[in-house]
Amino acid sequence: MNKLTQYILMLAVTIAAVSCGEYNKVLKSSDLNYRYEYAKKAYANKKYAQAYTILQDLVTVFKGTDKAEESLFLLAMSYYENHDYVNSGAYFRNYYQHYPRGQYAELARYYCGYGYYLDSPDTQLDQSETRKAIEELQAFLDYFPLSDKVPVAQNAIFELQDKLVLKELENAQLYYNLGNYMGNNYESAVITAKNAIKDYPYSKYKEQLELLILKSRFQEARLSVDEKMTERYRTVIDEYYAFINDYPDSPNRQEADNIFKIAQAHVGN
Repeated sequence: MNKLTQYILMLAVTIAAVSCGEYNKVLKSSDLNYRYEYAKKAYANKKYAQAYTILQDLVTVFKGTDKAEESLFLLAMSYYENHDYVNSGAYFRNYYQHYPRGQYAELARYYCGYGYYLDSPDTQLDQSETRKAIEELQAFLDYFPLSDKVPVAQNAIFELQDKLVLKELENAQLYYNLGNYMGNNYESAVITAKNAIKDYPYSKYKEQLELLILKSRFQEARLSVDEKMTERYRTVIDEYYAFINDYPDSPNRQEADNIFKIAQAHVGN
């Protein structure tokens, strides 16, 4: 290690020690303004954990003062920048509920929803946070339709909605794969898929949902008792026409056509 490297390392250690010493001094200080100014400086220097640790106590003390609004928003932003979207969301909501026309109301509503969007889990997991994100972002759009953040919020909502639809598609596919195991799971697949289309008619997964409905109806007919078979194949034909009307050039057209030919042969027209 050369002298220059040693010097830089020692300087870094010294700066860290001084910084740590000042932070500990701030934590013990009874000077509220001093602690608040340090918290703002820590936030500006991207030391978000230091900022929210200090602000956590100050927001209670500052209630009813001229620092109450800013300190609460800064606390929420500190958690947000530290990628703690659960806590940031709670404080953003606290902010816009107490200051619906406050200086930071627009940003609070936006970051509340966008934080939940960033925290939205994979489709295999519970989607409560995804729904919460959609709710918050939609409220942001309702309150601030002219905001420059509207396009980002809208795209986030579309993405979140598609995630919910994908989960329903996966559920419907699971029902389809179960077939007649312990009941008519094909009917459950149809109901799940149709509900997803009803709730989110413009989803990018709509074609896959409609195809799954067609395939489920076909399996219901194919495995049906004789007295119900003809009527069920007529339902298959109806679903086929609905599918090709929506997606005449679908890459799954051949599969749909094959189902249609079998259904026609059973119906006799």
